[in-house]
Amino acid sequence: MPFQKTDIPGLLVFEPDVFEDSRGYFFESYNENVFRQEGIDIRWVQDNESSSSYGVIRGLHYQLPPFAQSKLMRVLKGKILDVAVDIRKGSPTYGKVFTLKLSAKNKKQLFIPAGFAHGFSVLSDKAEVLYKCDSFYNKETEAGIIYNDAELNIDWQIPAQLAIVSEKDKSLPSLGQCNNSFVSEG
Repeated sequence: MPFQKTDIPGLLVFEPDVFEDSRGYFFESYNENVFRQEGIDIRWVQDNESSSSYGVIRGLHYQLPPFAQSKLMRVLKGKILDVAVDIRKGSPTYGKVFTLKLSAKNKKQLFIPAGFAHGFSVLSDKAEVLYKCDSFYNKETEAGIIYNDAELNIDWQIPAQLAIVSEKDKSLPSLGQCNNSFVSEG
């Protein structure tokens, strides 16, 4: 099976079978049947793409119910450190941080269910990131956690003096102060 479970329930790493030869490579980046067999029965409604340079940190972002989003993250060019934080109240892994390097070379993808804050840092000169969402963007329900929250202590693998963070992301609250209505179902 192309999925690996992580130490946080619901968070999965997807490693597609890649077929390479002298012409290049081919792989299915998404196949509804394969995901359904893993219990992921999602209707993707929006694809987002971003391009960023080295040192950019985006996040930590999420949308509140009823517009909460599950995401399927992948990198088309370059390399990022993808970061997911469990923010489901009552979860045994509440506040736990998961990081994974995603790159155009390794072709790994990260499935992030609703109930997680998400962000990434760019580790290569440039990175192009593409991700699927199962809910449309809704400005009124967007929320987040500050990237340098002392409680989360995330190592973004970017020297502090080289980090490029938007003013909006710099003004997000801590995990303890964030607007969060997610509750663990487990």
